[in-house]
Amino acid sequence: FARTLHKNSAFYLFLSGSILSASSSLQLSAYGAELSSEACRELGFSSNLLCSSCDLLGEFSLTKLQPECRHCCQQEAQMEARKYVRGSDPVLKLLDDNGNIAEELSILKWNTDSVEEFLSEKLDRI
Repeated sequence: FARTLHKNSAFYLFLSGSILSASSSLQLSAYGAELSSEACRELGFSSNLLCSSCDLLGEFSLTKLQPECRHCCQQEAQMEARKYVRGSDPVLKLLDDNGNIAEELSILKWNTDSVEEFLSEKLDRI
């Protein structure tokens, strides 16, 4: 259901862009490579347009709008995933100036105050 809704909203979003597509090439050359939010609004694109929506234009036979869409869209945030091993002991890794691990300390039996005290002694304040 959500994907269908997304496609329909993408079609609605670009419907006004297709009406303005005849004059969009003139506006694009006037504004250059990066379009202002006002120029994008005049072309019919929302100010919070995601670039993944531009990929959907082909599904609605609106591929000629892709260049303008790419100039008006915002990249989605990339998610970073980390895998944690259940039951692993807490370890404090000290890095050298090059970012390599210089020392690993097991802090399994340390309390919060001990960790804070150790870090305040070993680390330089910026």
